[in-house]
Amino acid sequence: MAIAKWQNMMYNVGNCGGKWGITLQNTLLTAPKWVRIAQMFLGEYLHNIDGKGRLTLPARFRAELAKGVVVTRGLDGCLFVYPVDEWEKLAQRINGLPLTKKDARTLARLIYSRASACVPDKQGRILLPTYLREFATLDGETVIIGLYTRLEIWNPERWQQVTNDVEEHGDAIAEHLAELGI
Repeated sequence: MAIAKWQNMMYNVGNCGGKWGITLQNTLLTAPKWVRIAQMFLGEYLHNIDGKGRLTLPARFRAELAKGVVVTRGLDGCLFVYPVDEWEKLAQRINGLPLTKKDARTLARLIYSRASACVPDKQGRILLPTYLREFATLDGETVIIGLYTRLEIWNPERWQQVTNDVEEHGDAIAEHLAELGI
């Protein structure tokens, strides 16, 4: 069984090519035939914001983000970057919350009021509006981290504080998450 990539989609192609000895070894053991394997955003990347407020996205994510992204205020002082498909899923969940709940209204305001939709240019750059750069104290160097379905953009000093905190309290965090079944 083999996995082939075509137009940013992964497919189980079985033993295609076996007749000619051109087979790929399957590293994804349970992928059913013709099912897309979703893009995961993983890793940590250093990129700079240029003088016009443009940020270059990591090259490995550009194809997945080519249709566009939504950038909004995140939590803990960072920016969240969602591919449009993931943004739609999040928006449906937020819009499904009851308007009578104050926390639901507050979350909607936080997420939507300062969101900015954009399509990366040919060099994979997105324009970060001034109000978002100021919110996250971004100027020059940034850290972009992948978090499975979204990216986060951080001020390097803030990101270092977050990673230091995780390293210092990692055991306690792991215990708490174990209680939640993770």
